[in-house]
Amino acid sequence: MHAGLVGVIPAILEQYRLPLFGTHGVTHWARVYENGMRLAAFNEADFRVVGYFAIFHDACRENEDVDPGHGRRGADLAQHLRTKVALDEAAFQLLLEACRLHTDGLIDGDITLQTCWDSDRLDLPRVGIPVKPSRLCTLAARQPGVISWADERARMQVEPSIVREAWDIERATPKNHD
Repeated sequence: MHAGLVGVIPAILEQYRLPLFGTHGVTHWARVYENGMRLAAFNEADFRVVGYFAIFHDACRENEDVDPGHGRRGADLAQHLRTKVALDEAAFQLLLEACRLHTDGLIDGDITLQTCWDSDRLDLPRVGIPVKPSRLCTLAARQPGVISWADERARMQVEPSIVREAWDIERATPKNHD
């Protein structure tokens, strides 16, 4: 995990409104991160963009249900924290696009965008929505072994070790969160 990613997490947590360990909180971000790293290893996506996407895409949700505009707000937050995001301008623009469009159901685009969207879609079983291979963008994500691995982790609400070990969430938790 690159240091820039860890360095931006406290600023994201400072403004996060929902329970940190809720449906769209840090355990979801971490599973999306791990899904994305697994996919990026196969399809040559920019792992840095995929990593930042994991922590920004749902960072500005206002509720745990239907929340139109949360992807745009996540992109706006990334823009606001631009100096903390260690990406060149082209990669940063991909991050903004991935966040803005992640709920639009798109499947075509740059391999990095596709990897971001697949990494999130693979975690849908956490809310009772089965993964549909036809709605996944990349061949890597459509592999039955990848889908079953992600499905089990999502349904079981697995908390990846990076939440506490790398992201240090317990000590960085702002007072106003559950």
